[in-house]
Amino acid sequence: MLKNIPSILSPELLKIIMEMGHGDELVIGDGNFPSASCAKRLVRLDGHGVCEILTALLKFFPLDVSSENFILMERMDCDLDKDVSIWKEYEKIGKNGDSGFKKLTFLERFEFYERSKKAYAILATGEEAIYANIILKKGIC
Repeated sequence: MLKNIPSILSPELLKIIMEMGHGDELVIGDGNFPSASCAKRLVRLDGHGVCEILTALLKFFPLDVSSENFILMERMDCDLDKDVSIWKEYEKIGKNGDSGFKKLTFLERFEFYERSKKAYAILATGEEAIYANIILKKGIC
């Protein structure tokens, strides 16, 4: 066992984020995201929500400062009336978690899926909030 590493970050996940290089992307998918069918590398974190994973991850994961580094799935037109208050939590976690955080940016749903297929890895969570998917772009320390 190691000191000061949140237990939510499994050995498999730590290995993956250590392997990632500058510009590689990591997707954190909510419980509805097609993680298994999109992933090159899949880490299952089913019992956890995205906020707790994101908080733990940003202690170790540097965000890329030269480009968009915190990308969310945009709501579809039929869901514009739905509350996505989790985005406010993400923004707060991003600001507190990494000085490289710039702002939340958005991708259309199917563009998000296509970009996710190219990501280094996808984390499948048990998050129940809708549109709770994130792409993080890794920077340098």
